[in-house]
Amino acid sequence: MNFLSTVADSYAGTFYPSGWDYPKIDRLTAMSLEQMQKRQPYWHRDFQWDICRDSSGGVEAMNAKMGYEIFCQIQETAQAKRELALILPVGPMGMYDWVVYFCQKHNISCRHVHGFNMDEWSDELGNSAPSNAPGSFQGAMEAAFYGPLGKLTFPKSQRFFATRKLLPTYPDRISRLRKDGAKLVVVYGIGRACHIAFWEPHFATEFTSVEAWRKEPYRLGAQLHPLTIEQNSLHSFASRLTLIPLRANTIGPGLFTQADYGIGGADGCQGNFNWQGQSVRMTLHYGPDPWVPSSWMPTMPGRLFVIQSVAGPLTAEAH
Repeated sequence: MNFLSTVADSYAGTFYPSGWDYPKIDRLTAMSLEQMQKRQPYWHRDFQWDICRDSSGGVEAMNAKMGYEIFCQIQETAQAKRELALILPVGPMGMYDWVVYFCQKHNISCRHVHGFNMDEWSDELGNSAPSNAPGSFQGAMEAAFYGPLGKLTFPKSQRFFATRKLLPTYPDRISRLRKDGAKLVVVYGIGRACHIAFWEPHFATEFTSVEAWRKEPYRLGAQLHPLTIEQNSLHSFASRLTLIPLRANTIGPGLFTQADYGIGGADGCQGNFNWQGQSVRMTLHYGPDPWVPSSWMPTMPGRLFVIQSVAGPLTAEAH
């Protein structure tokens, strides 16, 4: 007895994305680690994913490796005298300490880097809370990354946050930078609903073709999926559901599937609380599908770092 055998006519069944192939999800979440590591034909030849192992469970190794990957992009573009457009997440966050460390260690300035935060909580009109409000992504980014970089930091005129005013300017700004030779790199986490930024699976119902879905650059006041609300209530809001806005501003696949390189991280497990194992396996093995936004990330060059407990194997345990 399981989800598949009890979903028919259930109250909870309508809560989950209607476009997901649940028998496929059942198969891929039961894969062994060896099966999981087998390359798929839709993975880009320059895409790799790595399991991070260390005495912390892999979190510190993941933070360091992601930080080094981001630093390398900053250093390489600086040496090539090339602009860099970085699309950045708030979650994961631990890698920013390492980017700061490497930049300061090697005295690499970020004055050639343009930072675009990928999302922000909002109301239905796209209005977001002030940067000093609890949970603000802008405030978190300033505190964790732009501030600690000190004199090496991004110029203030090159920091963009997903507000009602600035998010609609992202496509033109990034397009102009790329026309002038800039590299576009997207740094990402993976949501419980397999979103990238806050681009949710149920948005797929609005598009008549994959091509149309892949052109959508952003959304203001996007309707979040209940899986996203629950995920954030548990890891960022101390279980307090009433603190979380039910909408957000977010970049879309017109930006995150068009990057020159991707750097991802998955650290969603603390103790026995593993909320991200299924999401990572769907990202790697579902195959590109608008109903699984993160499934497009392996189709582009890049690295995805996964802590050992998230990688699995994924087995049920009563506790």
